[in-house]
Amino acid sequence: MDNGLVQVTLSNPEGEVIGIKYNEIDNVLETQNEEDNRGYWDVVWYEPEKQGSYDKLIATDFKVIVQDENQVEVSFTRTWNISLRGSLAPLNVDKRYIMRRGVSGFYFYAIMERKEGWPDVDMDQIRTVFKLQQNKFHFMAISNDRQRIMPMPEDRATGQPLAYPEAVLLTDPINPDLRGEVDDKYQYSSEDKDIRVHGWISSDPPVGFWMITPSDEFRSGGPNKQDLTAHVGPVVLSMFTSTHYAGKEINTEFRNGEPWKKVFGPALVYLNSVSSEEKPLNLWEDAKRQMMVEVRKWPYNFPESVDFPKRNQRGGVFGQLRVHDRYMSNRLMWADSAYVGLAAPGGVGSWERDSKGYQFWTKANKRGYFSIKNVRQGDYNLYAWVPGIVGDYKYSANITVRAGSNINLGVLVYEPPRKGPTLWEIGIPDRSAAEFFVPDPYPTLANQLYTNHPEKFRQYGLWERYVDLYRNDDLEYTVGDSYHAKDWFFAHVTRDVGNRTYKPTTWRIIFELKHLNNNGHYTLQLALASATDSDLHVRFNNPNADPPHFATGTIGKDNAIARHGIHGLYRLYSIDVPSVLLNGGKNTIYLTQSRSRSPFQGVLYDYIRLEGPPKT
Repeated sequence: MDNGLVQVTLSNPEGEVIGIKYNEIDNVLETQNEEDNRGYWDVVWYEPEKQGSYDKLIATDFKVIVQDENQVEVSFTRTWNISLRGSLAPLNVDKRYIMRRGVSGFYFYAIMERKEGWPDVDMDQIRTVFKLQQNKFHFMAISNDRQRIMPMPEDRATGQPLAYPEAVLLTDPINPDLRGEVDDKYQYSSEDKDIRVHGWISSDPPVGFWMITPSDEFRSGGPNKQDLTAHVGPVVLSMFTSTHYAGKEINTEFRNGEPWKKVFGPALVYLNSVSSEEKPLNLWEDAKRQMMVEVRKWPYNFPESVDFPKRNQRGGVFGQLRVHDRYMSNRLMWADSAYVGLAAPGGVGSWERDSKGYQFWTKANKRGYFSIKNVRQGDYNLYAWVPGIVGDYKYSANITVRAGSNINLGVLVYEPPRKGPTLWEIGIPDRSAAEFFVPDPYPTLANQLYTNHPEKFRQYGLWERYVDLYRNDDLEYTVGDSYHAKDWFFAHVTRDVGNRTYKPTTWRIIFELKHLNNNGHYTLQLALASATDSDLHVRFNNPNADPPHFATGTIGKDNAIARHGIHGLYRLYSIDVPSVLLNGGKNTIYLTQSRSRSPFQGVLYDYIRLEGPPKT
């Protein structure tokens, strides 16, 4: 495909991108790689109880869908049948590539389908991968404040492996300025809502290669789910679904012959260039401008597949969300900056664990007004969460969106979990541990990008700093004693006692109750931002209570501690506290993370609040 700006070569009939000619570069993809290891789709899949493997979705048939003076669209398809069981993911696949007049790049999307009655399968990841010329693309940009010269693949090979394969200490890099830094692809993860444009810059010639994703509707887990963007290679990813920062609680299972069909994309591979006299970073500014152009054009009107609905085949939902919490205000409060979305029908908060359906999210304004536009036809629930307010909102009725509909839901009222007045609180209910104390990394294990950076939590090895700060005793937090969020360590981790042995840790919250109500029940609202193979025990005034007064049971596969995530899946526990467990005067709550096989087991707290008995 060639439009005079970019020339793209695709393998026939496999449907992989094997060449991209642009400007002075005959192929921006890595020509030292085999042709099937340059630009491709893949799926991580397995049948239950079997080993996972990659399916690169190699097509068997090629067809030109449209070819005229304004556009080319081509299709590469593969049809599954039972004879392929065990060797290929049970999917029908249609990979599409589009080139348009005047656009410096190409669009791509795929339609994936399971027919009713097909074998059970798990599909834990769906993505596209582009591997660029190693000798040209050295500068990576994923946001305005996350840009840097990157190591080479050889630097990782000669470096010192750290606690897991993705993390390597650069001991003898080709660029000596990088010596002593840590490289780990998970340090460059972002929330889906922020993954709009990312890529690499070549300085000779000055050329940019960018992945532009104008919509989240086909991604999994909602706007705050984190995923990979780009990493050493140089590699550019477009992650459509994954279990990253969530584990298998993200619903990637297909059982009992469940049929399914979903369109992933389109996204745009965009290439740009500047003269040698201009600053190479102008390429990033131009890529951001192009991203905004694509966002304004969404949903595109040019894909030919009937499975991708145009704007006039979609609908919308709008309204206002307000919050009623009589212990915060006698009046309804605005749901300031609430995240409001449509996703598959399910329970409260189920959107965070969904990867099969489409999701449509927006951010409400200061007064809680929201408008969700360009929604595919279908049945949805409306969900929301409000920064600064604990819990999840779900609208009581299913919502059916039809082409051209614009549904006014009027004023919706969220009544968050609440039993009584706030006696004290720790943290901010925002589904993140970012407000708590995040230590500096060891100087010998730093990534200089995150020095004095608001996302310092993306540094490697921060879990190991806990024992440096709390050598002999675990964390103790005294409510009201000039303590604040920065006195609370960001991760409740295990204690390293040497020889790869770890033990549980118990944190203490000390507080005063001047007037104990012996006839009422208190409530501890405990919100977690993440959990990894943890069992959190809660005890009141008796550290040896057996069984504990409350236990979560084993929860979480988020792996957010190891992967520098600061949050994973949200969990909220409203714990009933009979007054008999409390004292008039001094009290202590003991929080024990009881599982301790590795340094990465632990929880990230979002918010803790003790409520008094209800007031009549």
